[in-house]
Amino acid sequence: MTLLSFLLVIGVLVTFHEFGHFLAARLCGVKVLTFSIGFGKPLWARTFGDTEWRLAWIPLGGFVRMLDEREAPVAPQDRQRAFNQRPVWQRMIIVLAGPVANLLLAVVLFSVTMSGEQTRLQPLVGTVAAQTAAAAAGVKPGDRVMAVNGEAVQDWGALREAMGMAIANDSRLELALQRDSQLLTARFDLPAFGLQQLDQNTLAKLGLMPARYLPQIAAVVPEGAAARAGLKAGDKLLTANGQPLASWEAWVQWVHNHPGQQFSVTVLRDGKPLQLQVRPDVVEQDGGSVGRIGAAPALDKTWMDSLTLSVQVAPGEAMLAALGRTVDLSWHTLSTLGAMITGGVSLEALSGPLTIAEYAGKSASVGLVALLEFMALISVSLGVFNLLPVPMLDGGHLLYHVAEWIRGRPLSDRVYEVGQRLGMAFILMVMTLALFNDFARLLAG
Repeated sequence: MTLLSFLLVIGVLVTFHEFGHFLAARLCGVKVLTFSIGFGKPLWARTFGDTEWRLAWIPLGGFVRMLDEREAPVAPQDRQRAFNQRPVWQRMIIVLAGPVANLLLAVVLFSVTMSGEQTRLQPLVGTVAAQTAAAAAGVKPGDRVMAVNGEAVQDWGALREAMGMAIANDSRLELALQRDSQLLTARFDLPAFGLQQLDQNTLAKLGLMPARYLPQIAAVVPEGAAARAGLKAGDKLLTANGQPLASWEAWVQWVHNHPGQQFSVTVLRDGKPLQLQVRPDVVEQDGGSVGRIGAAPALDKTWMDSLTLSVQVAPGEAMLAALGRTVDLSWHTLSTLGAMITGGVSLEALSGPLTIAEYAGKSASVGLVALLEFMALISVSLGVFNLLPVPMLDGGHLLYHVAEWIRGRPLSDRVYEVGQRLGMAFILMVMTLALFNDFARLLAG
């Protein structure tokens, strides 16, 4: 499932990207020699008209090769169909067409996933983990988040995204809350909790969750401390060493504070109280030791039902919302890339093909809507990344053409040569870092 989902996602995105270049080239009168999905030796190749269509065995990209006098001799009768002979504005359109195709694809995919009946989670806080930045800021379960750093949020998806971008770009986080009839402000002390830089664990470390859990065991990990103590799914937690357990958070805090220490826990099983002895395993976390037993909580379904909203979205409204989301994500993606350079976002947040494959498989296992949503997100990232003014990328080629338009003549071959080397070095560096992060995540489980 993971491999097939990855090939589907990459195949569709690369095809649309290259078809954007292909279509623009044909409309501008440029002869396209090769349209390839993948790199390396072709697995399949057929020629239709002037173009050879290929499917190659390395599915990590593709290319469109056009007739160009700078690459090979061109017959006199075909000279006007060479890329380098077209006006500079046409070459700029051809270069831009690939990233634009990815962004347009994202709009279409988002509009599909956002139309019809939609289920959304209200921005209500279900759980505030103890000893986290959210708890220190005074956020409480039941609070409604109205805005993040002054930016209004309508649901939990927008809330997560706004919090991440606030940390990455503003280095501060301030939530406008509604508690009963009161309007409050929660200011997060990010440095005190090591949250100055956005990484893959930042949002979890904030301590905010939409879900609310009951003080009841839903599942236990085989061979874990809970299983060894005799705890079972369905057990309702009553006391720990005689102290009442009013919530799952209170139980988690008790376990965390007793690594390797035995204590008694009273549970309600089949309507009868039962006392068990538990000794949490010792786990190293954030420079200290905490207890862990390997047990999952039961979800408070009544709370989740009250949190969930079903709305009907018309196709036209979905298209406008999809366009807005694509624009916002494009800006956020660009901002995140900039924050990686300035240090606002950890380089560990950069993901490579292994992580993309993993999430493609997980999205496919959830359903078609989740897969299309994931594909749209990656399409935005691909479109924005290719617009960066880096030689070898579309944005770098666009930069060359802009310089030629301003100067009135092409740049020298030496400039192109140096630019290609620098661009290749940049891309190799990014790919190496992304693969390193992928393997680090795999090894960390």
